[in-house]
Amino acid sequence: MIGYLGPEGSFTYAAALAWSDRERLRAFDSVSSITATVGAGDISGGVIAIENSVEGYVAQSLDALIAADDVVAVDQIELPITFDAFTLPGASDLRSISAHPHGLAQCRDFVASRSLPVIAASSNAAACRDLGPHGIALGPRVCGDLYGLTTLAREVQDFAGARTRFLRLARRDLASKILRGGDAPDRRGEAGHGDTVDEWSTMVALTPTVAGPGVLARIAAAFGRRGVNMSSLVTRPLKAVSGRYVFVITCDGAPWQDHLRALFEELLAAGDSLKTLGVFPHADDLDAMVDPNRIPAGSASDEQSPASKARALLW
Repeated sequence: MIGYLGPEGSFTYAAALAWSDRERLRAFDSVSSITATVGAGDISGGVIAIENSVEGYVAQSLDALIAADDVVAVDQIELPITFDAFTLPGASDLRSISAHPHGLAQCRDFVASRSLPVIAASSNAAACRDLGPHGIALGPRVCGDLYGLTTLAREVQDFAGARTRFLRLARRDLASKILRGGDAPDRRGEAGHGDTVDEWSTMVALTPTVAGPGVLARIAAAFGRRGVNMSSLVTRPLKAVSGRYVFVITCDGAPWQDHLRALFEELLAAGDSLKTLGVFPHADDLDAMVDPNRIPAGSASDEQSPASKARALLW
């Protein structure tokens, strides 16, 4: 049984189908309830959205994974994301727009064009399921058929090509068996993976016990000395502790590989707290280069004049 953020028809539901049959999926109303149930061993795994290519990391998912005692990610998948706008059949006098906060953020232009109050839903599919007679819901196209809705507009997201990355979760004590082939083959149907650096990604939560100038520089330098590529670094606040943060780092390699094990030992020796949040097959980069149109406006580049660069850097 695989848990996902429901109801049926959500983007997470679509991702969960990559790892399980529809009959073995179970909907939950929150990410924390998924991690708690997986940790208790009541279901064999879960699926959560972790990062969107437009809005970045999903804070709710990241915090739930950090807080979970016995849950880790063991696989990942990335899906294209598009939003349609729905109403109930024959609806008029539209007064509100509803979606998950990330969905609302990815459809800002459409929302602004309607000048209606927004209502945050627990998921985009829930917004469609619970749609009232005077509302608009934003969600996956499949929700139109699932919930008998009328399509008001198609593909109302601000950016074409948006993608969301999802993680498959498992109990920590089962992770090694899953990752090495074992009794629970991954979605690729392989009997395990090799041990080269570029085949694996590892996500860790690193909490410096001593704060002060140079802490992040020390951590980054340790990665550099060991030749470990840090592909992502985000911060989350330590709950109820002002001004202190957890660094969530994704890097190339797996903890059983010598270079990464040596790095972790160095960080632990420096007094940092370290928790592995996930180890999963590395995802190939879908974009060979960054589209210049996606670079923030005002950024300095080699093609700009010295004066333009100075303005971009100073302002």
